[in-house]
Amino acid sequence: MKKSILLLTLFVITNLSAQQRPKLVVGIVVDQMKMEYLYRFSDDFSPNGFKKLMSNGYVFQNMHYNYMPTYTAPGHASIYTGTTPATHGIVGNEWFSRTLGKEMYCTDDADVKTVGDGTADEGAMSPKNLQSTTITDEVRMATNFNGKVIGMSLKDRGAILPAGHFANWAFWYSKTGSFISSTFYGEKLPEWVSEFNNEKNYLKYINKGWDLYKPASVYNESLPDNNPYEGKLYGSAAPVFPYDLKSMYEKNDAGVIRATPYGNDLLAEFAKRAIEKEELGKDNITDFLTVSFSSTDYVGHLLGPRSMELQDTYLRLDQTIADFLAYLDKTVGKGNYLLFLTADHAGAENVIYLKDRKYNVDNYPSKQVKKSLQDFSTKTFGVDLILNYSNFNVFFNRQIIKDKRLELAKVKQAFKEFLISQPQVKKVYTEEEILANGGNDYSLNFVAKGYDVTQNGDLVIVDKPGDIEYSTTGTSHGTIYSYDTHVPAIFYGWHIKKGESYDKKAITEIAPTIAQKIKVTFPNGTEAKVLQEVLDEKKK
Repeated sequence: MKKSILLLTLFVITNLSAQQRPKLVVGIVVDQMKMEYLYRFSDDFSPNGFKKLMSNGYVFQNMHYNYMPTYTAPGHASIYTGTTPATHGIVGNEWFSRTLGKEMYCTDDADVKTVGDGTADEGAMSPKNLQSTTITDEVRMATNFNGKVIGMSLKDRGAILPAGHFANWAFWYSKTGSFISSTFYGEKLPEWVSEFNNEKNYLKYINKGWDLYKPASVYNESLPDNNPYEGKLYGSAAPVFPYDLKSMYEKNDAGVIRATPYGNDLLAEFAKRAIEKEELGKDNITDFLTVSFSSTDYVGHLLGPRSMELQDTYLRLDQTIADFLAYLDKTVGKGNYLLFLTADHAGAENVIYLKDRKYNVDNYPSKQVKKSLQDFSTKTFGVDLILNYSNFNVFFNRQIIKDKRLELAKVKQAFKEFLISQPQVKKVYTEEEILANGGNDYSLNFVAKGYDVTQNGDLVIVDKPGDIEYSTTGTSHGTIYSYDTHVPAIFYGWHIKKGESYDKKAITEIAPTIAQKIKVTFPNGTEAKVLQEVLDEKKK
């Protein structure tokens, strides 16, 4: 009798624990995904991919980034820390650091080395530049470091920043065709990773080449296959299907798969292997898997948002998502995992495409902007005072200003007036204006949330809507405008009710919402504003 009561008690406690937290949390980030793609390509999606998430999950139709620059590294960091670059410190993919006086990359770490078959530079990476904790960090601590956290992406920053400071492992893709890591996580790759790498799974995709996934008539949401707004994939004669990836691989390296939909497929294979071999979601101690699909960004940058190549990439990703959901249902179990899908930023229309349709916008390459600043400086002050221009930030050489006995305030004002006169510039803010932000200037709010006083510049530029600092083909991102800030945000699975919201939400609300949902501590930098809709229990 006593034994029966004991077993019943243990059963109740175990199930109560299971109800408090899911067995597995899966965070999916689709690099450079506009919310609009879920509408534009909807008719051609399968019922079991994006549509399944939207019809059975909770969809935030009006989710936005709330800072600039809207780039990959700040995006991933902001999703998982629940705060902005002003707090977490990842102010770009790479940036000029005022304190260090040099360029730095978001995940650079000279104190660690490559683990696996990658070059020395590819693996010298860690999360040490990330100043805040992540939701993945908090899961590790909440489970007394028994819950596993694995991060993965084709990009190092897409794997490392979501996985946080305490991850068991983060893995990213090398131009050798292998997934690699760094000594920050361990001295040797897990055996299953080495086995996966030895299979050379990337070759099956390269050998079959890239042709349309569906009949050409399906791609009527895109421009013609060969149009003037597309770049060329790895030296191809023209941006047209089919692409001979084998030839491109022979002339380059295994990195060619990045700018094809197959980069996503390869990563999904790797994710499933991780779930199997690391036994993620097999017990009631919550694990966390972060997966960042990067190929969408490579294709978007090179070929643009209206290319058939981009549409094909999303049609294939839809099938990849469908297959991955089916795998999770089978291995972890329906109702045992909590999944969210979002993006690290969206992306602009190709500016020449808009210009050709009589919208008065243009492109202004960053080198051109820097040259104009240098020319103005020499003409006005007799010397080049520009130390660096990057990420919309202007840095002055303060030593020269001091040596020339110039007044920094007057220098800033002169450059500000010059910049305002430029055709692409909407607003310019000085460091003093940014730090004194009162919250009433819409543009300044974005700048201030992305500004770290120890790392950012003397001036920050906000360009006009539609104008872009990029080349004439493909596209880019980085601004305060909705085409760069509006991204999908879908929650699905464990204790998530069906529904949708059209209220404007901020990307920084995702991490604290998950913290509340699964009963762990907030990431330490977050403002802790949550998505109440996700916290409402699933209707019976």
